[in-house]
Amino acid sequence: MRAYAFDFFVILGVTVMTLGVIGIIRMPDLYTKLHAASKSVFLGVMVLAISGMAVSEGQIITRLILICLTLIFVTPVASHVIGRAGHIVHEQMDSPGAIDESGALIPPDQRQSWHI
Repeated sequence: MRAYAFDFFVILGVTVMTLGVIGIIRMPDLYTKLHAASKSVFLGVMVLAISGMAVSEGQIITRLILICLTLIFVTPVASHVIGRAGHIVHEQMDSPGAIDESGALIPPDQRQSWHI
């Protein structure tokens, strides 16, 4: 039974990571590519770690849990840093209907000040 769980989770993890790679190739701009990359890495590796937990012993399971915990903290931070770097160098959003709500790319004379 454990072998079937392992096989299922490996196929699921590889599928998630493959869909993430397709998303990186097909998405139009840095921000949507970043979304596809971070989700596929996080979810794909987590599922692969779960598959490893299905067939492993205690020490390996502990290491896999530590890898999962590290990913929980590192993936959002790394994605934020990459997105922030793209924003600082004025990387444009090419997605249809994308709106820059930061106001960084709006000329000063066209900015609205919001007062409550």
